[in-house]
This record gives sequence, C-alpha cells and structure tokens, in this order.
Amino acid sequence: MRNGVEICHRPVAGHVTSSPRPLTPLPPGSEKMAKVSELYDVTWEEMRDKMRKWREENSRNSEQIVEVGEELINEYASKLGDDIWIIYEQVMIAALDYGRDDLALFCLQELRRQFPGSHRVKRLTGMRFEAMERYDDALQLYDRILQEDPTNTAARKRKIAIRKAQGKNVEAIRELNEYLEQFVGDQEAWHELAELYINEHDYAKAAFCLEELMMTNPHNHLYCQQYAEVKYTQGGLENLELSRKYFAQALKLNNRNMRALFGLYMFAGRSKKETKYSLKAVEDMLETLQITQS
Repeated sequence: MRNGVEICHRPVAGHVTSSPRPLTPLPPGSEKMAKVSELYDVTWEEMRDKMRKWREENSRNSEQIVEVGEELINEYASKLGDDIWIIYEQVMIAALDYGRDDLALFCLQELRRQFPGSHRVKRLTGMRFEAMERYDDALQLYDRILQEDPTNTAARKRKIAIRKAQGKNVEAIRELNEYLEQFVGDQEAWHELAELYINEHDYAKAAFCLEELMMTNPHNHLYCQQYAEVKYTQGGLENLELSRKYFAQALKLNNRNMRALFGLYMFAGRSKKETKYSLKAVEDMLETLQITQS
C-alpha cells in the first residue's frame, strides 16, 4: 500500500468531448533533457504500451512514469486517443509521488476540463491536497464525495491513508474496522489493518486479521510468514509451536522466502534436548539456501 492504503487505479470513464492539448510551456530545464524516445530508440507506441504495462502491474516507479508520460503528453497527445485520459491520471499520481506539482496540476486541470464533477477527478484533487499536507481540505473533499456516494471505497481509503500520515493510528484502525463491516472481502484492507495492529503492538488482533487473509489465500507464503512472525512475537509455548509450523509452511510454499528460513533457524537448538535435531535442521536449511541461490 502507498503510504497507507494502496489503491488500484482504473481508467477514467467518460466520453471524449474535446481533444487533449500538450503541456505548454515545457517545465523549466526539460528542453535541455534528452527525449526518452531518442535516448532509448523507442516509438511513441512502445512508450504508450510501457505505460499500460506499469498500470497493469501497479508499479510504483514514479520517476520513470513521469519521464515517459510527460514526453507522451508533450509530444504525442493528439495520437493517443482515449488513452490520454488514463495517462493524465497515471502521470499525475506519479508526479505527486516524485514532487512534480507543476506537472500534477496540469494533468489535474486537463482531467477537470474533460470530466467536470467526476468523483474520480475530485479524489485526485484530494490526493494533491494530501501531497501538499492540506489534510483538512482533503478530508472535507472526501466527506463530500461520500455524502454523494456512500459506497465510494476509494474515498474512504484515502481518509484512512490521511489518518496514517498524521500518525493517528487509533483513528485509522477505527475507520478500517467500520469499512470492513461493509466490505468484509477487501483483502487489502485486512492486511492494512494487520499492519496497523502490529504498529500498535496489538498482536492478538493482528493475528486475527492475518488468519482471515490465510483463509482466503492459503497458498500465499507471505501471509504465512507474517503470521508466524506475529505468533513468535507473542511468545508462549502454544504460539511458538504455531510460529514454527507457519514458518515451515511459508518455506514449503516458497523455498526462496529467506525470512521464513531465518524464522526456522531461530527455533533450531532452543534447548539441549533438541541439539541433534537442530543440527539436522540447520543442514537442511543450508541446503535450501543453496537451492535458492542457484
């Protein structure tokens, strides 16, 4: 999740009623920089496809997105058709992350011009407020969106992200619990709640959240590993036995999971009675380590 609740972005919906215009004037210094298309000898179609791939993978490579996206906007806006609008959104979010408020503002203005009154565009406005640390303005905007559309999950998640950014974890936990009462199947929210409970050292509740995730994702080695870590932190014989079990399960699901491997190593030789077994365990783990490095 991004500095809070991570969100999967979708294309801005709407019918094209006006043609996009390039970003003018160019940002200071950009005229001196080599073009991406010339530097890497790629066509605008390849650049467009790369942007699409980054969206589909939900990649947070903001610097690259800004470089490629800004050139597409400046040089090839008229060729992009409807793709220009989702590129504006993608570039705006990356620009906020990269500290390019000038570019973010331009993209936002273009989207406002094309989609006036859109809740999606209003949410982007709120995200710019967040980047400027105008949290009260962002919260008011998200509240207005939710008054008009109580089912707008993206706005609710942005509010939770603000609570985290402000260090108000207790409020973020409360709002996440309220959110999950309505959207119990949101796995991203369950994982975020687990992380918040861990930060607050409430390991029993964090374990409960991770158990919910493992029930729907039994083959996810990362959930097994994190659950094992929480149980190890809780301590006690029963919790330690569960921890050992889930470290082993995580390693079984993915033999490249080094944290799970180290977790099992911590259990090796916890008492003198286990010496011969711990030696065998260490040998097995070293063998596994060689496999993962090959």
